[in-house]
Amino acid sequence: MSDTIESLRAQVAELEWYHTLELAPGIVTPGWFDTRPVVARLPFPDSLTGKRCLDIGTFDGFWAYEMERRGAAEVMAIDLLGPNDWDWPAGTSAEVIAAIDSRKNAGRGFEVAREALGSAVRRVEKSIYALDPAVDGLFDFVYLGSLLLHLRDPVGALMRVRSVCTEQLLSVDAIDLGLTLAHPRKPIAMLEAIGRPWWWKPNLAAVVRMIQAAGFRPERRGRIYMPAGRGQSRTRPSGRALSSRIGRENLFRERVGDPHAFVLARPV
Repeated sequence: MSDTIESLRAQVAELEWYHTLELAPGIVTPGWFDTRPVVARLPFPDSLTGKRCLDIGTFDGFWAYEMERRGAAEVMAIDLLGPNDWDWPAGTSAEVIAAIDSRKNAGRGFEVAREALGSAVRRVEKSIYALDPAVDGLFDFVYLGSLLLHLRDPVGALMRVRSVCTEQLLSVDAIDLGLTLAHPRKPIAMLEAIGRPWWWKPNLAAVVRMIQAAGFRPERRGRIYMPAGRGQSRTRPSGRALSSRIGRENLFRERVGDPHAFVLARPV
């Protein structure tokens, strides 16, 4: 047993992790985000017993394993493991693509976690744009997390989600906090799309409107702050850091959390 634990500990240390996962007593992955405290703040179903569930953009699999833990009859998790099929803005450098590809490491974190947890979650390499009820079947509950900002066509992607969702969608995605506070009712989004796959940073109203435009009826909505995990480096508070918008945003994310919106919705 000790050899198994030490082997797992070594595998965890070899990888960069997006999610914070407890894989065994005393073995917790140093995730970029620690989403564990967030679960209770979301309208996440207490029970998914008998449900067929889908986790989109699974990365290390935190939300897929959470659905399984809540009794889902089947969980399918989709992701794109290599960078060639991601939505890259024109002019992105090869160095940036390689750096982000290295962090994802072909999805090895998911496999390490799946084996350690004894999970039956099935991962499929598939784009959100390729979801097809004739191929993938239908899902009672769909979780879509921190992916819309990486998509060139978020509404088109949500329409594909609508084609396979029969009961509920829970979307949790990054928002622009300033635009949300300044324009609580007007749908507005900032377009970045410079050198990396960060496209749209909407306000909460824009996220809701995207989901409505794709054929869903929102039932609950709100803001949460994704806590930083041990995998994030800390910015030292200084005059230089506070003098720039990016520096202030980094400090806020590290100490308060990354602003996200959640929307629970049903297909119309």
